[in-house]
Amino acid sequence: MLIFAPPNEENERVTPNPPAGRLRKAPENFIAGADVRRVFAEAKEGRRDFLRGAFAAAASGLAAAGAAAQPQGDPNILELPEHTRGLGQPVVTDGYGKPSQYERNVQRRQSPGLTQTRQASVSFAPLQSLFGIVTPSGLHFERHHQGWWDVDPGKHRLMVNGLVKTPKVFTMDDLMRLPSVSRFHFIECGANTGMEWGNVAVPTCQYTHGMLSCSEFTGVPLITVLQMAGADLKKGRFLLAEGADGSSMTRTIPMALIESGEVLLAYGQNGEMLRPENGYPLRLVVPGVQGVSWVKYLRRVEVGDQPWASKDEAIHYVDLMPDGRHRQYTSIQECKSVVTTPSGGQVLLDKGFYSINGLAWSGRGKVAKVDVSVDGGRNWRSARLQDPVMSKCLTRFSLDWVWDGKPAIIQSRATDDTGYVQPTQRQLRGVRGTRSIYHNNAIQSWLVQESGEVKNVQLA
Repeated sequence: MLIFAPPNEENERVTPNPPAGRLRKAPENFIAGADVRRVFAEAKEGRRDFLRGAFAAAASGLAAAGAAAQPQGDPNILELPEHTRGLGQPVVTDGYGKPSQYERNVQRRQSPGLTQTRQASVSFAPLQSLFGIVTPSGLHFERHHQGWWDVDPGKHRLMVNGLVKTPKVFTMDDLMRLPSVSRFHFIECGANTGMEWGNVAVPTCQYTHGMLSCSEFTGVPLITVLQMAGADLKKGRFLLAEGADGSSMTRTIPMALIESGEVLLAYGQNGEMLRPENGYPLRLVVPGVQGVSWVKYLRRVEVGDQPWASKDEAIHYVDLMPDGRHRQYTSIQECKSVVTTPSGGQVLLDKGFYSINGLAWSGRGKVAKVDVSVDGGRNWRSARLQDPVMSKCLTRFSLDWVWDGKPAIIQSRATDDTGYVQPTQRQLRGVRGTRSIYHNNAIQSWLVQESGEVKNVQLA
């Protein structure tokens, strides 16, 4: 069995409270170590037979344990619960569905180690509690430079100017009348995993990698509106995107990315309109590029012939190199992965079978493979990639593992379809030094102690 560490009580915000002791703690694994060893010895015909035998062993073990502990049978089966004997609740009266009260531990959280203000802040997505590749909109990580706004879509405008024949202004109605596309992409803050640069071992996967989310975005390709304005695509090789929030976030986007048709003027996310904290009613989607370039509350795009070197790309979101120089416009999020279960803050309660699960992604294309190690990188096994595997999108991977109760160091190493291999901490720091904040895509290590507690560690 695997459980999550108790949540930070200061961050509990969801009501009503469920009955004490009834919160779901984690996926459960019922297979005991002895059963798994017996199954391994008997199963000779592949993984399917192994799993069939393992679950059969688990079922027999549970039956035996249940008979010993509860001679009269399991009351949860024999005694019909209230929800089977009575009438249920009516349809949702406030019109918008909410998660079960038993899932209130699964929420975005702020890091107690970061300076937080009301306007400039970040919250982390609970990666260790999510399934598949899509992040629910209500759990999508947040990063604000001047707070979030709930902008009136009827008053919002998008201006197109610069090296264009006809400057244009679009309303939201104008944009939503144009042909749209829907695509799945990850978004990752350039500072994700940034605390690891300073040898700060934050406790959980939510805090190490939680400035990462993945959604289905719906909108209009940016190239469409540029062509409508008659953009000069020979001279105009760069575009300035400007947000309507108080920070007037501005970022340079290379025209080569836009011409591919990937960059979207997005108004939809996961089948509904964007959430206010995610840029409602209009944001830029720049697949594979760090999140700060996905400008929220987008109000203006200007076509130009050179990068703008705006404040957030000249003095912020730059990489400090070992020789003291700044590496600028390093926006691509390189291939990266993380094991989400078991991970920091979780506990393995018994020896036996576990499914190691995690996420992998690359800003340059598709994930080609993921290898997993349980001995700190000395030996690697190929993990299974779960469908779908899409370009510049999260990919879920898994690996069967039998824990023998001894200390283990779990790692994952992703490779993308360009051949790029995720580096170790030592390899990355050998090139980048130790004074960076951004673009840390090094291999993450989780130490499983003999007690079953899982902790964040860094290997020298």
